This record gives sequence, C-alpha cells and structure tokens, in this order.
Amino acid sequence: MLNYSQMPLDRASNRRKDPKWLKAQMNSQSRWLLVNNNQSLFVKDSPEVCYLRLSQVDHLDLSKGILLGLDDDDVAHFALDVSHVPDSLIEPMLNGAEFVDIRKLGPQVELKQGSIAALARGLCFWHATHRFCGRCGHENNMVEAGHSRLCENQTCQHQTFPRTDPAVIMIVTKTFSDGVERCLLGRQASWPDGVYSTLAGFVDPGETLEQAVAREVMEEAGVAVTDIQYIASQPWPFPSSIMFGFMATAVSEDIQVDKDELDDARWFSRAELNEFGQWHEQGSHLKLTRQDSISRFLVEHWRNL
Repeated sequence: MLNYSQMPLDRASNRRKDPKWLKAQMNSQSRWLLVNNNQSLFVKDSPEVCYLRLSQVDHLDLSKGILLGLDDDDVAHFALDVSHVPDSLIEPMLNGAEFVDIRKLGPQVELKQGSIAALARGLCFWHATHRFCGRCGHENNMVEAGHSRLCENQTCQHQTFPRTDPAVIMIVTKTFSDGVERCLLGRQASWPDGVYSTLAGFVDPGETLEQAVAREVMEEAGVAVTDIQYIASQPWPFPSSIMFGFMATAVSEDIQVDKDELDDARWFSRAELNEFGQWHEQGSHLKLTRQDSISRFLVEHWRNL
C-alpha cells in the first residue's frame, strides 16, 4: 500500500467551521502533534508518532492549532507548529521524544500514523509560507480550524485554501526486438550515487494529466509514448504535491537526455532491476528509489505484472 495515503481520521469538513464546536474539541482527550521546522514529533529512537495531551501543550498558543480530524472514538487530533516557539517552552515537552523528518523514517512508520504526520507537516508548511494575502499583501489569519486563511484587510477579505500541486509520475515500458520488456528510469545528479527513478514532472496549467505524462517523457528523455494508463495516486506533502502515477508504452527505444532535467536515463529489464540495491545503501552500484515513494510502487507494480 502507498505510504501517506491511508488517512484514518474524519476531517470534519463541515463542523470545523464552527468556532464553538472547534473549541469544544480542544479538551483533555485531544491529541496534539508538534511540528518544528518541518520535522514531526516521534518517540525517541522509534518510528512511532508522539502525540501530546492538552495538559502538556496548554502553555502554548492553541489558537494556532490545526484540526487534522477525529478518530473512531471522536477524539480530535491537532497539529501545532512550534518552529518559532522558544526552546525553553519546547524542551519540557520532549521527555522521551524528538523531532524527526518523517521521510527519514519512511516505510517504518505505521501507514495510518504516517498519513496523519504527513498531513500535519503539509498544513504547517502551507501556513508558514502563506502568511500574507496574494492579492493585497495584508496579513492572513488562520480560519476554519487551520484549513483556510482569510485576509484581514476589510476591503479585500480574500480567502485562500491549502494548495496542492498536481504532478505526474510514470513508468514507461517497451518490449525490445529481443523479446525482453524494459522500463525507462532516470536520475538527477543531486541524488545519491546509483539511484534511478521513474520520470516525473508537474502538470502545466490547461494541461490534462495524460498530456503532462507525454510531455514530460519527451522533454526529459526524448521518448514519445502512447497507451497512457492511470495506476494510482499518492499525497506528497513534501511540501505540497499530489502524485498521479501512470504507465505508458514507448514508441521508440532511442533516449535523448535533456541534461537540464536529468543526469542520465536508461532502459532496464526486470532481471536487471532484481540486481539493484536499496536507495540508502552505500556505494555507487545501481539502486531503487525509496520504499515510501510512488516511484517505487510503480516499479514494483510493473515487476509483478
């Protein structure tokens, strides 16, 4: 199953707009997940998400709490960004806990808890980067339990919502003249040595997802594709994307790498992929991408066909 896509909470989309209802959810049973400079709170030396009780965080400004949702017992889960809170106020809460980038733990984190932590990180990032109105420049205020921001300028009052940037990611395949089916993978120079991934890119305005797939493969590798088929999607709030995964069939074998996009691109057979190592392993041998990524999901999907 895809990481970060197994959200167990009821987002309470309608009820969270009621300030009285929201305040009532900040009770002794509520659970609070702290985020500090895009790092989430985990039990120390563990992939377990660490939630705090109201009594542990009530010395902080809870008006900045972001409602993530309600669990099956109607217990409210909140995210709270403490990036600008003095260390003296944070350290007493860290007994047995530490801030960690969730992607360092990746697939070790239980799927549902990882989805909650990813949502918390994504929403905190959005608030931190959208403090001011994009229309008039006045400051925005958090409303609707942290799922919207409203311009304080009474002549503007423009309301904004968390952004999600659509991106396509695709495994391109072709059966060669030798009868062997191969997939097209590429790598960027900034990645760890030997790591190859499926091609990907953002969707342009006025473009369908299928058009984006064809355009990105042509731009990055010079390969025309057909038979574009949707496979799955994955929230990717690192910081603010959703990935739409596709398979496509290449028209030709020739690769023309755009060095502004990729460092290299190659065709690999299933047998060759079986010899790949894992992304975190040391050395310059060839490696697969992270197990928590939809890129790896697409590779494994194709390998198992």
